[in-house]
Amino acid sequence: MNNILVVDDEKEIADVVELYLQNEYHVLKFYTGGEALACIENTKIDLAILDVMLPDIDGFTILKKIREKYTFPVIMLTAKTEYLDKITGLTMGADDYIPKPFNPLELVARVKAQMRRYTQYNDGAKNEDDEVIDFGGLVLKKQSHECTFNERQLMLTPIEFDILWLLCENRGKVISSEQLFESVWKENYYKNSNNTVMVHIRHLREKMSGPTGKSDFIKTVWGVGYKVEE
Repeated sequence: MNNILVVDDEKEIADVVELYLQNEYHVLKFYTGGEALACIENTKIDLAILDVMLPDIDGFTILKKIREKYTFPVIMLTAKTEYLDKITGLTMGADDYIPKPFNPLELVARVKAQMRRYTQYNDGAKNEDDEVIDFGGLVLKKQSHECTFNERQLMLTPIEFDILWLLCENRGKVISSEQLFESVWKENYYKNSNNTVMVHIRHLREKMSGPTGKSDFIKTVWGVGYKVEE
């Protein structure tokens, strides 16, 4: 069974999440950030569900620490509906964001979608017949989800890898935000989807940046979308 980390200081919510997930996953449930961080250091985690507001360490801090070492999916939960919180979470490496109150069945569906992506990410490492994109200093291996740029290995989340692969596979062509979102997230494009794509592109650029702190590998075509040059 895959290990799902659930961190929420509202016991009722944590219990409901555990109830809906426990038949298919091994749920590790905590009410404080400190306990969660200790668990992450000592247990293999396959996906984390983090509340933003916790009594000791906020969810964004936990997310930041996770992304320093791990690429497993993270879903943020919060009672706040401010747009800035969503952008903050996505920019720091969250894979999904669900505001409270939420439908438990929707949460389960989001978890399954992220786990399918992550399982494909891990299982691909065993495939020796890997499909490779190699150009411009970038090497992408599709099945193993390995990425190196200018001989430097990049730790990409599954979503970041899929975005980069799609752009490179179509290099020279402009891919719209709508095409990116629907191809990578496998969901219908909606009002704020463009912002979700923007923060993930920004995160990719940061990881690909050199000593100058800038990367122009992924180019923005204003009002149209994104592309990488041939």
